[in-house]
Amino acid sequence: MAFFDSDIVQEEAKRLFGDYQQLMQLGGEYGKFDREGKKLYIERMEDVMERYRVFMKRFELSEDFQAKLTVEQLRTQLGQFGLTPDTMFQQMHQTLERMKTQLEEED
Repeated sequence: MAFFDSDIVQEEAKRLFGDYQQLMQLGGEYGKFDREGKKLYIERMEDVMERYRVFMKRFELSEDFQAKLTVEQLRTQLGQFGLTPDTMFQQMHQTLERMKTQLEEED
């Protein structure tokens, strides 16, 4: 069975990208959130980033041609911005850590 033919892969991709899109839309209102709303947003974003990291690792470990092609396309796209998948995740993590620090400083 090809990587993308798996119902599990398709369902996780659908949930992951749907959750990510919702968080991105909510992120535009982040400044209006109260303290608990900001904490919840950061926690959910961390969860989505971890799920995304695991999902990408599955692509990398797969022997499926389409999965390998997808990883290479992502690397190429990120490379245009001087990034790798690892640096992208590091930057996302740093951003979330800064958000946490700012939230703690608001006390």
